[in-house]
Amino acid sequence: MTDTANLQPRRLNRPTFGALGRFAYQQPVGAASFVVIVVMLLAGILAPWVSPYDALAVDYGALLSPPSLDHLAGTDAFGRDVFSRIIHGARTAMIIGLSSAFLGCTGGAILGAASAFFGGRVDAAIQRFVDILLAFPLVVLALVVVAILGRNPVFGIDISLIFAIAIPIVPQVSRVIRAAALTVQAMPYIDAARTAGYSNSRIILRHMAPNLVTPYLIMLTAYIAQAILLEATLSFLGLGVAEPTPAWGLMLSGNAQDFFLTAPWLVIFPGIAISLAVIAFNLFGDALRDYLDPRLKQ
Repeated sequence: MTDTANLQPRRLNRPTFGALGRFAYQQPVGAASFVVIVVMLLAGILAPWVSPYDALAVDYGALLSPPSLDHLAGTDAFGRDVFSRIIHGARTAMIIGLSSAFLGCTGGAILGAASAFFGGRVDAAIQRFVDILLAFPLVVLALVVVAILGRNPVFGIDISLIFAIAIPIVPQVSRVIRAAALTVQAMPYIDAARTAGYSNSRIILRHMAPNLVTPYLIMLTAYIAQAILLEATLSFLGLGVAEPTPAWGLMLSGNAQDFFLTAPWLVIFPGIAISLAVIAFNLFGDALRDYLDPRLKQ
């Protein structure tokens, strides 16, 4: 008799990976963006050791030198190495971008979850506050907060700038998390938890919060990109990081505009750094959304 087992089609063994391996296999663009983000984070952390020159060192013998083997991205009007300042600027961008996005997204998530859970007057009061904040454009609201708080530098980082970028993020995240929390609140297990007499804190932390982690992480990665871009905008306008602290947006202002035609590298390389960071976080956020959202999985 013919062995029927041998006639069955063989199933191809799919590669088995860990969580990071599966993400890289399913989202190669997102994995490449994640590598770029890690490189920028490491560059910011290790800036004093990996930068070829001191970012604040002035060399009057090399004013506005074009890109060369000695200065890969040229020098500015004070003879400072542009490449070294870009590396040190990664630290400023990552600290401010990550901190402000985390504060803004966390504050928005707390407001959105509380608004959906308690409802009634609490929901109405929170949503009217959110409407007031949403009435102002993102940049305008950040400018208002900077003007009110002033400058409060700590270890070279303006704390007021972090809050100025975080506050405009709060209402936008709050609306999204509130919508997701309303969906979770309508689930039967929430009613079962209330019937069992569980406290509000336990229902929020044990039953609602885990289901809000995915939209929170997706929005966090997206708003890191916006925070980096907004920090560069405020620094370019003179309301962000002040000299001599290296910052990408600050490198695009001042002397860079005066010598744009004769020394274009002063704006090209900082612009590339800003664009690369924003694109990397946006692509990583999109890939993370596709990977975590079960509705988008095949």
